[in-house]
Amino acid sequence: MKKLFAFVAVIGMLGFGASKIAVAQVESSDSTAVEQVMDSSAVDTAQAATPTEQPAATGGEEKGGVLLKQIKAKFIEGGAGFMGALLLTLIFGLALAIERIIYLNLATTNTDKLLKKIEDALETGGIDAAKEVCRNTRGPVASIFYQGLDRAHEGVEMAEKSVVSYGSVQMGLLEKNLSWISLFIAIAPMLGFMGTVIGMIDAFDKIRVAGTVSAQLVAGGIMVALITTVTGLIIAIILQIFYNYILSKIDSIVNSMEDSSISLIDMLVKFNAKK
Repeated sequence: MKKLFAFVAVIGMLGFGASKIAVAQVESSDSTAVEQVMDSSAVDTAQAATPTEQPAATGGEEKGGVLLKQIKAKFIEGGAGFMGALLLTLIFGLALAIERIIYLNLATTNTDKLLKKIEDALETGGIDAAKEVCRNTRGPVASIFYQGLDRAHEGVEMAEKSVVSYGSVQMGLLEKNLSWISLFIAIAPMLGFMGTVIGMIDAFDKIRVAGTVSAQLVAGGIMVALITTVTGLIIAIILQIFYNYILSKIDSIVNSMEDSSISLIDMLVKFNAKK
């Protein structure tokens, strides 16, 4: 999981570098806009004289290209400093969320099937066979079952205490890194609001220097300020959706752990009664 997190983080940094390169490309393209207009008129005249067949672009590709250009333009208008910080917040938040989702999916166990295997193992091979079944099964449910079976020779009450204690440990592992995801959810809108405040300060500073109130002068600073706010809110919404999904997944696993633990204790009671 640490390797996965590192890989996603590196990919995110590369994406951030690519966006900076795109910014430079957009800025350089602005300086040659007039030349491109003159060249395009000449090309249109030549094409009218000698028509050629060109493959028509699909509507989806055109819309996707326009949307990507609009996102790049808004990223540039928002300012590299705050927009870059917001992008890193999104990258690291998503990396942690994806790591948790993968971990929780791997930790999900079919408890009914596992309980049936343990019951059959207790009837045929006793405690050692049941422990072997838990050892070969992945997930927190099998881990707490193993701890309970390992203390079964000390009595049912000791096995139950062991299951409860180790269940708390497994819950801590399931909730790992959730505090960091919630931190990124809180930081994203804060960074956006900070960019908005700084943009407003810059707009009023320009008014002070100019000595007059101009709608064009003020609108530019306010637009840049609001872009950071919108970006921060969008990032917070995206991470919040992932966070709530992770919480629901954890609750499902914990409920399975509690229900199946009761069934395991009942099996141990019946097993000891037969001895």
